[in-house]
Amino acid sequence: MLNDWDKWMSKRHKKLKLRCQKGIPPSLRGRAWLYLSGGKVKREQNQTRFQELDSQSGDPKWLDVIEKDLHRQFPFHEMFMARGGHGQQDLLRVLKAYTLYRPEEGYCQAQAPIAAVLLMHMPAEDAFWTLVQICEKYLPGYYSAGLEAIQLDGEILFALLKRVSPVAHRHLKKHKLDAVLYMTEWFMCAFSRTLPWASVLRVWDMFFSEGVKIIFRVGLVLLKCMLGSQEKLKACQGQYETMELLRAIEPRYMQEAFLIREVMELAVSERDIEKEHLSQLHHWKETRGELHCKSPPRMHGAQAIMAAEPHSHQDLQQKPTIVVEERTASSSPAQGGEGGGSRNSNRAHKEKKSRKSSASPTEKANANPSLDNHSYINQPELLLRDTPLQGSNQTLSSTEHDTYL
Repeated sequence: MLNDWDKWMSKRHKKLKLRCQKGIPPSLRGRAWLYLSGGKVKREQNQTRFQELDSQSGDPKWLDVIEKDLHRQFPFHEMFMARGGHGQQDLLRVLKAYTLYRPEEGYCQAQAPIAAVLLMHMPAEDAFWTLVQICEKYLPGYYSAGLEAIQLDGEILFALLKRVSPVAHRHLKKHKLDAVLYMTEWFMCAFSRTLPWASVLRVWDMFFSEGVKIIFRVGLVLLKCMLGSQEKLKACQGQYETMELLRAIEPRYMQEAFLIREVMELAVSERDIEKEHLSQLHHWKETRGELHCKSPPRMHGAQAIMAAEPHSHQDLQQKPTIVVEERTASSSPAQGGEGGGSRNSNRAHKEKKSRKSSASPTEKANANPSLDNHSYINQPELLLRDTPLQGSNQTLSSTEHDTYL
């Protein structure tokens, strides 16, 4: 698929979107995110840009804030556990490079968990360009001073909630709970600090494919599940109780299978979001005046990004990160002249085969751990070594293999 990315995006996009909804295999997730976001094209068109930014010292004002935030990002993940470890160093490099790439925007604390999740799946340079695409194409204006874009999206979320769950909408309106009070971290961190890890990955798979509507859908599903019935509202009679409820969302609503099913079934489209965006933007100008930060238009998913950014076939070609030189067999006098090496290997192979055939059943069982079930109990590492991982057609859940945790 990655070898013919432009064809898949133009002619088989529905199937590509369906595969992202089912879950990208862990072994491909990093590369898929890079391609879906347009970061691959961006990197190829700016091949030395990251190295140039990385070599610069950076603005001390931003560096001081970034360094204070490094140890707060996934502190129990082995990649970021050690202070000054390679994970924290790469995180510093990526965030520092972004402040130099967009000095007018600088650094926002919500960018750190986004960059950390990316670094769990790809090298620093790829993570940087994917972060650039998130900030410029998927969530433009989210990390700018004043946070006007996130406030506007909060109003859009609240307006959409009226259609999705009138009960929850009336309750929040009654207690005068502004959307920014509960959705800011959800949206700015793309739920990376809210959902269980398996759910985060599935949400991000769809987010990179379909755009910000996935973030809106997740927020609407959580609000509907927590505040969508009179029975649930009995426990939160005031503003404080409601906020506490939304800070401690029930795990069953965030569970991977339930959440993804609800998100896919929720009928909120790009057109709905853009229509509400125009309405809320008009209301904003009437009540607050013009926006101080002029953000670029939002791109709704991978297909829109690819159509908006010109690229060549060369930009999409895969390049190996590790090149292994193939060694050719050569003969030498020490090996007994021409063909001496092959004769020695054949002789050794025959001797090994004869030893195997003459071995007793007990010796065979000891030689092959798979014949002895108890060896797996006594030596669990054998099970991990010999058992093949699940196929790439399986989605990643909390009980399955996760390369990055």
